[in-house]
Amino acid sequence: MEKNSTSETIFHDATSDPEASASAGPSALPTAAPGEPAGALPAEHPAYRDAAAGGTSDAPLLRQYRGERSSGPDERASVWFMRQAGRSLPEYRKVREGITMLDSCVQPELVAEITVQPVRRHRVDAGIFFSDIVVPAMLAGLDVEIQPGRGPVFAHPIRTEADIDALPPLGDAFEEALAPIRESVRLTVAELGTTPLIGFCGAPFTVASYMVEGGPSRDHLRTRALMRDRPELWDRLAAWVAEASGRFLRAQVLAGASAVQLFDSWVGSLSEEVYRAHVLQHSAAVLGAVSDLPVPRIHFGVGASHLLGAMHDAGATVMGADHRIRLDHAIDALGGGVPVQGNIDPAVLFTGEEARFAEARAVLERGAAAPGHVVNLGHGVPPETDPQVLTDLVAFLHETAGAASGGARA
Repeated sequence: MEKNSTSETIFHDATSDPEASASAGPSALPTAAPGEPAGALPAEHPAYRDAAAGGTSDAPLLRQYRGERSSGPDERASVWFMRQAGRSLPEYRKVREGITMLDSCVQPELVAEITVQPVRRHRVDAGIFFSDIVVPAMLAGLDVEIQPGRGPVFAHPIRTEADIDALPPLGDAFEEALAPIRESVRLTVAELGTTPLIGFCGAPFTVASYMVEGGPSRDHLRTRALMRDRPELWDRLAAWVAEASGRFLRAQVLAGASAVQLFDSWVGSLSEEVYRAHVLQHSAAVLGAVSDLPVPRIHFGVGASHLLGAMHDAGATVMGADHRIRLDHAIDALGGGVPVQGNIDPAVLFTGEEARFAEARAVLERGAAAPGHVVNLGHGVPPETDPQVLTDLVAFLHETAGAASGGARA
């Protein structure tokens, strides 16, 4: 292998077969789980029942995601927070004592409890499935752990074509490994009742970057070098991740999730040109794994204001915006016809109430320009957040939405 000036591997492998690599396109994702016809949810799925029947079909949050906004003073905001289940909650820290993060993600009763905790405490309008972006890779058999204070770390980073060749197949064994995910969703949905559950997975760029870098990275040099120097190898790796993530996401929907979110932590580091050339097709493959199912598909990227249109082109029906762009500007960038999610600056969780509520009111007013708007933070809940601040913010949003729904732009 050659090295570049920063001593990063640039993915030349003298033993590789370029023709074979070039001919290997993205793996085909399943259009239905075994035994399920394409486009069908199980008959008992909550999305087929309204609230009176214990389901979620008429949940206000889902109506916003579908662009079915009601108007007038009786409209109540729909709100949930990324990372609402986690270290900001003392009850979360208590149930996680002595259990590693990844182990906790495959214990169904624990996953259900953690997912429901913030709904129970804050009265948010959705639960977000408690998991991690590297869980599909772990279930596929890769050696990965989440190191406290650092994040996901792969024991054997992807550094050669042989490493890509050695990735485990995603066949029947992987489907069987998804059993605890299905059970986790089933238990969670039973607890949530008429509150929708949002399924979750990481986007191929971010997950594959962790696999290439071996762990968190500030600049993703190895990953970006792979894209440019051996794009055919990058496509093989990203396609493997997309298939694993797509199957993981579909399993959640078929088990009871009423919407999904594809989360791309690091995508903001890419230009639109690079995103469209090397990433879009793989994110589209993940969203395509559930596109035949009648659930909203949310796409969110950190620092990705310049990519909103491109990310929407990957197949999302709802676009999340982070706090680096005004929400009305994001709506304009998307052409005005796309439901949005966001985008309160997490910093206001540490301000006084006056500044916090002013930010929330402004986000409500700006979001009124979209056909649907679900309030969220512009990124995840910081672990240092006072839980009462979130509870009070939810109450304020629920009480204020009707007055702010006139479509004004601050």
